[in-house]
Amino acid sequence: MYFGVAVVLAACTPQEQPNNEPAVDSTVVKAANVADLHGSETPGVEKIYFPSLDSVDICANLYHIDNNAPVIVLCHQARFNKFEYEGIAQELNALGFNCLAIDQRSGGPIANQVNETTLNAIEAGKPVDFLDAEQDMQAAIAYAANRYNHPVILWGSSYSSTLALYIGLENDNVMAVVSFSPGNYFADAKGSLIEMLPGIEKPLFVTSSKNEAPGIVELFSKVELKENQVLFAPEGGGHHGSRALWKNQSDGEEYWAAMKAFLEVVKDTPL
Repeated sequence: MYFGVAVVLAACTPQEQPNNEPAVDSTVVKAANVADLHGSETPGVEKIYFPSLDSVDICANLYHIDNNAPVIVLCHQARFNKFEYEGIAQELNALGFNCLAIDQRSGGPIANQVNETTLNAIEAGKPVDFLDAEQDMQAAIAYAANRYNHPVILWGSSYSSTLALYIGLENDNVMAVVSFSPGNYFADAKGSLIEMLPGIEKPLFVTSSKNEAPGIVELFSKVELKENQVLFAPEGGGHHGSRALWKNQSDGEEYWAAMKAFLEVVKDTPL
């Protein structure tokens, strides 16, 4: 099902919650069944560190399958960390993709796992707002592109999905963008995506909850979508961000079916 209703998307500043959810204690994530979905460190997954653009150490989980396979850089939503993608990354491995799931400095604990990049940035006296995390995403792209010697698929969730669209417009090491629940959150600081997105030529998959769909329509209202650019809305209610793909999540099958169809096309794109 494709988006088909346009409304005005309200902008929010980096200090606001991009998903319009109330703020929560940074030590608690109120997400359904999150402990069951994620749990602790996963055997066989390599925990790695590399520097951000300002030298803060970024912590990441590398889900490696093949040096010649495409690689997806996975970026989490507000108050979360790399464990947003535990379970999702293994499914993507099974589809033939390496995955690098990072802790961005703007995030928090989830499933009893801390966000190490946040702690490293705070210890170094660096700011940890949403826009400050862009340099972590850029560093992760550079790391993955260098390790696998080809461009990456950049995948974002909520605020990071918005940053992924900005980055995808300019970074040649990004071959495609997956964006779960973006918004025009940073228009004042970085320019309106409504005006910028008509310039995007890369493969693109954008989705959200059903309630968020009208805002996505407005975000892409000036874009003439190409064959490899998809806006997807679930027929069910769906969920905000990449957690829409968590195991046993309602309406998750819809998202996975659409994602798999898109990734099959991207996988056949020459690296």
